[in-house]
Amino acid sequence: MALSPAKRHFLKATAALEAAAVAPEAMMEGATGYEMMLAKLQQDQFRLKQVQSTEGKALLKATLLPDYIPYVDGVLAAGNGAQDDVLVRVMLWRLDAGDFEGGLTIAAYVLEHNLKMLDGFKRTTGCVVAEQTAEAALNAIKAGGTFDLGTLALADRLTASHDMPDEARAKLMLAISKLLGAMIDDATPKDGDAQCLEAARHFLSRAIELYDKCGGKKDMERLERLLKKHAGTTG
Repeated sequence: MALSPAKRHFLKATAALEAAAVAPEAMMEGATGYEMMLAKLQQDQFRLKQVQSTEGKALLKATLLPDYIPYVDGVLAAGNGAQDDVLVRVMLWRLDAGDFEGGLTIAAYVLEHNLKMLDGFKRTTGCVVAEQTAEAALNAIKAGGTFDLGTLALADRLTASHDMPDEARAKLMLAISKLLGAMIDDATPKDGDAQCLEAARHFLSRAIELYDKCGGKKDMERLERLLKKHAGTTG
């Protein structure tokens, strides 16, 4: 059942007041609104455990997430950076559900305040954000689709200063390069291609430098070939 406007306002206002009252690096435990959302989260996690399909889990998460919007909005508006497992979990669910705009909006707060990843996760928060976004893009490209370049660029900016395995960072660089390279028509060079190709080569070189088994060597051959072709048409 959808939340009424009054209930949404109450949840957002309560979350904002409680988040503002908790000091940075403290814990949100004990705050009434937080504990309510944590209890709901546990119930929703039980529902998710009943679903075996990864795709099915993502669809269920998409239906559950709207109930958390007022709480998240309140924390983002007034929070000081206290550890908030509800917020981190909702960030992960948004990424899982393909809502990268919503997920990265929360990630900006989570990463700025160095909130810890949930128990059971071996990867750091920055690594999870970068790798999950990159993998979604690479899977979309592999399936013949596309992905928003701005979303990848945002994930790169948000996680740039955060430690992670080189292989994870390489995935993000590779995905950005593939999207830039896909903007080029091999048969018909046009204005702006050279700049785009140089950018694609830059990110791909960085991916290979970080992890030489990232799978971008054939892409590099194509980029080098196109750069030579473009130079020949403009020289």
